[in-house]
Amino acid sequence: MAVYFTDAMRRIVPRGISLAILVACLTVFICAAPDLAQGGPPLITNDPGTPGNANWEINLGYMQVLRNRTNVLQVPQVDLNYGLGDRIQLTYEVPFVWQSTTGQPNATGWSNGFPGVKWRFFQQGDDGWNISTFPQVEVRGPQGSVKTGLADGGTRFLLPIEISHPLGPINLDFEVGYFFPLTTPRSRNERIIGLAFGHKFTSKWEGIGEIYNDAVMGAPPQDTTFDLGGRWQFHKGLLLLFMAGRSFTGNSSGQPEFLGYIGLQILLERYGRALHADE
Repeated sequence: MAVYFTDAMRRIVPRGISLAILVACLTVFICAAPDLAQGGPPLITNDPGTPGNANWEINLGYMQVLRNRTNVLQVPQVDLNYGLGDRIQLTYEVPFVWQSTTGQPNATGWSNGFPGVKWRFFQQGDDGWNISTFPQVEVRGPQGSVKTGLADGGTRFLLPIEISHPLGPINLDFEVGYFFPLTTPRSRNERIIGLAFGHKFTSKWEGIGEIYNDAVMGAPPQDTTFDLGGRWQFHKGLLLLFMAGRSFTGNSSGQPEFLGYIGLQILLERYGRALHADE
């Protein structure tokens, strides 16, 4: 899953929360024993991982971005992924957005959808290099959401590259990508860069974090954020996802004062194999 900082998708709570989480998580990472982690939900940065042949990965989340005078919620944030073979993932993402701005009426509606295909074209297993590309199309949002600023009125093509490799006790994921406008009038050109890191402490608990930069070419917004979170498997096939962070600068810059995510990941491996067997 990817979450892109478009104008309609800015979400955010107090600085002290994210700073306290940062200190605590870094302390745990330093003291941990080696193992691997990865990008993907609840992080913004994607990784080369795929669900596996005929398996489903469904992420249902609540995400908030708080800026000076503006609060944006994505609830639900829907992210559907299906494994087609061992290296390919079919994806569709779409959020329902609720936005409140001081002095203006609240606005709600579905935002832009993101169908796409991830292809891991190079792999060396958990201990080596893995590289993928994850092209997606940002389709035009509903007319009502475009009018209220909750969705973009154009169509864009995102072409990213994802790279992962372990570094001692930490697994690193790097993603860089660019949005190319496809419609007239032209949509915005936009560049994304993400660096995710993590450690799997037990078979059911994983700590994660990232630094992420999103820049619209030639105009604001340009956001550089950090966040920390985790994944906890509380039942077979069910994981709790959570993340909290903020930008590196204050709210006077217009960047996020807080961003957070909490959600449920559903892994349908048995159902996926049954579907495949019935074909």
